[in-house]
Amino acid sequence: MNSDKLYSKCPRVGLVSLGCSKNAVDSEILLGELKSRGFDIVNDAAQAEIIIVNTCGFIESAKTDSIDTILDMAQYKTAGSCKLLVVTGCLSQRYGDELARELPEVDVFNGVKNYPALAERLAEICGVEPAPESANAAACCGIPKRLLTTPSYRAYLRIADGCDNRCTYCAIPLIRGGRVSTPMETLLAEAEQLAESGVTELTVIAQDTSAYGIDLYKKYALPDLLKELCKIDGIKWIRLLYCYPERMTDELIETIKTEDKVLNYIDIPIQHCNKEILRNMYRGGDEQSLRELFAKLRREIPGVVLRTTLITGFPGETEEQFSELAEFVNDIKFERLGCFAYSAEEDTPAAEMPDQVDEGERQRRADIITSEQEIRMGEYYAGMVGNTYEVVCEGFDRYSDMYFGRSMHFAPEIDGMIYFTSAKDKSSLTIGDFVNVKITDVLENNLLGERV
Repeated sequence: MNSDKLYSKCPRVGLVSLGCSKNAVDSEILLGELKSRGFDIVNDAAQAEIIIVNTCGFIESAKTDSIDTILDMAQYKTAGSCKLLVVTGCLSQRYGDELARELPEVDVFNGVKNYPALAERLAEICGVEPAPESANAAACCGIPKRLLTTPSYRAYLRIADGCDNRCTYCAIPLIRGGRVSTPMETLLAEAEQLAESGVTELTVIAQDTSAYGIDLYKKYALPDLLKELCKIDGIKWIRLLYCYPERMTDELIETIKTEDKVLNYIDIPIQHCNKEILRNMYRGGDEQSLRELFAKLRREIPGVVLRTTLITGFPGETEEQFSELAEFVNDIKFERLGCFAYSAEEDTPAAEMPDQVDEGERQRRADIITSEQEIRMGEYYAGMVGNTYEVVCEGFDRYSDMYFGRSMHFAPEIDGMIYFTSAKDKSSLTIGDFVNVKITDVLENNLLGERV
């Protein structure tokens, strides 16, 4: 087969990235590898000669979404320019053989990692010669080639892959293996490179950011990493996601408190508060220890924004244990909260536990928590009216004739927005600019304000 007749000299590649921000980083690495080899990256799937779907396989709904997306993209083999359909990511890693039998539309399967090898394989299939500059594109210190899919002023910094926590409900270790922290010098070099490209906001991510470095340095090294990141010129905001409550050490709390660039926004997924449920989840702590932790965080870091994630309907959860969770959440008054009905995942210990809760009941309990959180969010937002916050401008909404952006209280892609006006006598704003905005009103899950 003469690939030159099938593909353009610079084959057009479109990629659909599903799932979490950690998966998005994988997509950026793959796109960077492809671009360095001379592929043309396009946003329109109808124009792409190669379509890649980076799948999520975390829970059942994500698996269904991945399959649906693959089938949607397969239609471009007849309705578009697609000649090669590629499936990669978590779902492919875990169910590659099964998917190959069920989805003959897919030409290439790949799991997680090994993205340089996948890019090389696609180059061979398409007959692509490496671009001249790609010989020097392999970054020093192991910095991955990344083509950012986020706006130019912000980026995710993934500091580790995999997880060692082995929570009984979670399939991540089955997919990505144990935790592997990225060496600090590599992360600092990558962050320097991002800052030089114009990135001002770093969102630090991993399956468990608070465990960073224990495998490399025999200690929890996140505070050390944060302090070094804060020294990088150009970086203005550093946001922490996915910290575990047991590893919110005094050193980490002090670092968040004293380092101006580290935002007072902490994501600490607790999943539950009942001691028995937490033990069955293979997680530590209990209601008392969690209450003490959140009280300490509010005491030590004034104005801290606390985010958490909960699971309702875990096997064996009684109505009393659920009520305990609901009362706990009502008392703590998290500024941000996500609640999900338990999903039984194949080959996880929790899926084999007795006393599985009815699916409808799991969702009913999640809906109760979510509804109550919406009331608390309204009260929280009402308390912000009249205050002035620093906001990063993310764009202009022509429908409302307002700019929009985020203060430190809003994590990208998961929280709401601040819509604000800017007086005519003030210069127009550019995406990525930081401005002061006075909050004037609340609109559903967003805030309204005016530039001051």
